[in-house]
Amino acid sequence: MANTAPAHSMHGDGADGDTRRDFLLHMTIATGVVGTAMMVWPLVDSMNPAADTLSLSTIEFSIAGLKEGQDITVVWRGKPVFVRYRTPEELKSAQDVDVKDLRDPQTDASRVKKGHDAILIVVGVCTHLGCIPLGQKATDPRGEFGGWFCPCHGSQYDASGRIRKGPAPANLEVPPYTFVNDTTVRIG
Repeated sequence: MANTAPAHSMHGDGADGDTRRDFLLHMTIATGVVGTAMMVWPLVDSMNPAADTLSLSTIEFSIAGLKEGQDITVVWRGKPVFVRYRTPEELKSAQDVDVKDLRDPQTDASRVKKGHDAILIVVGVCTHLGCIPLGQKATDPRGEFGGWFCPCHGSQYDASGRIRKGPAPANLEVPPYTFVNDTTVRIG
């Protein structure tokens, strides 16, 4: 007796064979995609900043006890940040400067937050070779312009942190900051 079964069912060429073959193909592709994602994710995740780095990217500090004429230094991203509560005389001298005479022309108003003009916040790193200028302590030399003085090469900054004399090419950097309230500042 001859085999009467249809030819397509023996070789898997019919509709059932196509469905099974498609299923196996899709499962193989899905497994490959999931496997690749599981291998690549640790590499991508390792490129994110570490938790300790993220914690340094933003700091908050209080200026509640800061009195006119006083300075404090905080550390942000491993750099000193100078915070000065300027006296009316320092404020006036900083505002009265003709910006056309400056190497790096910036008005005093562009370096402080409106409503908090007396509070100056700058990164305390000389723009010449990265030294830390003097001027935070009352006994430190502040140069001819009453701001900060870098003794390494003689750069002098005014009470707005602008370069006035010496080899430094630019003003002291003003970090991104906001006043959370009248006495709390957030940098970063």
